Amino acid sequence: MPGWEPTGALVRGVVVGLLGLGGAVVWGEPALLLLSLGPLLVAVAGVVRRPRRTPRVWASLGHGLLREGHGAELTLHVADGDDVEQVTRVVKPTAYEDVSPHDGRLSVRREDLDRLQLVVSPRRWGARTVGEEEVGCFSPWGGYRCGPVDVPGRILRVIPRSTYRSRAEAPHPKGLVGAHRSQQVGTGTELSGIRAFQPGDRLRRINWRVSVRTGDLHVTTTRAEQDAGLLLVVDLFGEHGRSGGVDGPESSLDLTVRAAASLAEHAVGTGDRVALRPIGGRARGVAMGAGQHHLRRLLSALTEVRTGSSHEEVGRLELRVGAGATVAMLSPLLVDAISTTAVDLARRGVPVVVIDTLPPEGGAPDPGDADPGLVDLAWRMRVLEREHVLHALAAAGCPVVPWRGTGSVDEVLRRLARRRPGGAA
Repeated sequence: MPGWEPTGALVRGVVVGLLGLGGAVVWGEPALLLLSLGPLLVAVAGVVRRPRRTPRVWASLGHGLLREGHGAELTLHVADGDDVEQVTRVVKPTAYEDVSPHDGRLSVRREDLDRLQLVVSPRRWGARTVGEEEVGCFSPWGGYRCGPVDVPGRILRVIPRSTYRSRAEAPHPKGLVGAHRSQQVGTGTELSGIRAFQPGDRLRRINWRVSVRTGDLHVTTTRAEQDAGLLLVVDLFGEHGRSGGVDGPESSLDLTVRAAASLAEHAVGTGDRVALRPIGGRARGVAMGAGQHHLRRLLSALTEVRTGSSHEEVGRLELRVGAGATVAMLSPLLVDAISTTAVDLARRGVPVVVIDTLPPEGGAPDPGDADPGLVDLAWRMRVLEREHVLHALAAAGCPVVPWRGTGSVDEVLRRLARRRPGGAA
């Protein structure tokens, strides 16, 4: 941190005081002496309390992982600050970051640094640098100033918000244990039927009322409770629309990432297995797994996604889907490979649902330096092609549902659960 320098107030106090004192002596005006005495005394007090040690400042953030829209305190630490009386902090404006106080400025006494803190709130998911600020220290009586010095920001991993809750059953679960009602008979709490006793049946399953009425032993059968698998396929070929943060309009990438995070959190909360498969762009996939540790890995992978080029030539996608797994493809449906793969999976009997993440307002591209009329015409033609793709998916029995938060895919999952299970792909 740079050394101490006299403030403008100290220089003005010395100049005004000496000029007033000299004028009072030369012209014999006691009023000038009285007027200049105040600034001169303040300047003298500032010089007397001149600091001797240069302080060191750094900042820390209370969290390394935060959900978008939440806030974290930005704590400033001052070492060798015995000569510091006042600390002024100014946070540099950054995209998708809110600060409290709203203007990002805070000036407090050094003793109040632990009580009055700046609060930063990232407004969009991703790995973001937050809390870049300038800090200045002032000595008693405002005589000397140290700084301002740039304090670098801290990298904060911001996970997407979760807005999905569902009561729909998973289509055809085939795991070992879980919370979903299976079509198979097994150990569970859901009544399946009553049948005649067979060797190997548990005695506690005997239905005595039916057995006494019929004269033969009968047992109550239940449906097994199994877990399911969820494969999240996210389209990263491009971003359409503009993002306004957690409180503003959403781009196609915002909808895709937030929908994937919401579905993953819901699935893990019900004991299911989840996997992430990014298509296009730059991202790392996550293998099938369950539990909170696995969920943190998956959410961390979602914060690192980057889009690629929507004009890449992509052939047919090969997705390895195990038995009992449901495929959720999240895409604005502007790349043919996504719809082709969805139709292939549906025809092979794999439960698949396509979640449309194109923004409701359309997500038209920014024309930039190009002719706006030509860009608008090209976009309208692309939207018309997309409508044909949607009709083709519906005709092939592949459901398409727009993402709108809680309950978006419930009805689709119920219809898939009522279908006869197909083979694994």
